[in-house]
Amino acid sequence: MPSFDIVSEVDRMEVKNAVDQSLRELTTRFDFKGVTASIELDAKTGSILLAVEDAARLKALREIVTGKLAKRGVDLRNVEAKDAEISPLGHSRQELAIQQGLEGDKAKEISKAVKALGLKVQSSLLDRQVRVTGNKRDDLQKVIAALRAADFGVALAYKNFRD
Repeated sequence: MPSFDIVSEVDRMEVKNAVDQSLRELTTRFDFKGVTASIELDAKTGSILLAVEDAARLKALREIVTGKLAKRGVDLRNVEAKDAEISPLGHSRQELAIQQGLEGDKAKEISKAVKALGLKVQSSLLDRQVRVTGNKRDDLQKVIAALRAADFGVALAYKNFRD
């Protein structure tokens, strides 16, 4: 029985490379000369922590990182910018959370969209991914085409296509 998996993954190596490139650019930027600014990648959670001593430069720092992520092929729909923390002295910090896998609500929304197509396919939730199975390969390809046309707010990838 043919099947495939719908996942939402970000390549952690590309995120690490983008952070390294952002750090290199940070050292050469004229508007950051003499300013204490840092970009750190948390290996456990995969989130990026931005810190700068001047709140006005936080936006520029975030633009550097998101630009490098986009150039490295990381879909920015999977990057969630948390609220900035600004201290009374003006120091500011912000976390950019990288989403891995499909959250429960998104997975249910995708599963409902698959069922709404009216094709003879079944969808099931498995460990932060959605598995779609059906009797015909053409039906599965129609599901992929319909999901690519819809926007769910996260980047979707289709893996493990089996006949």
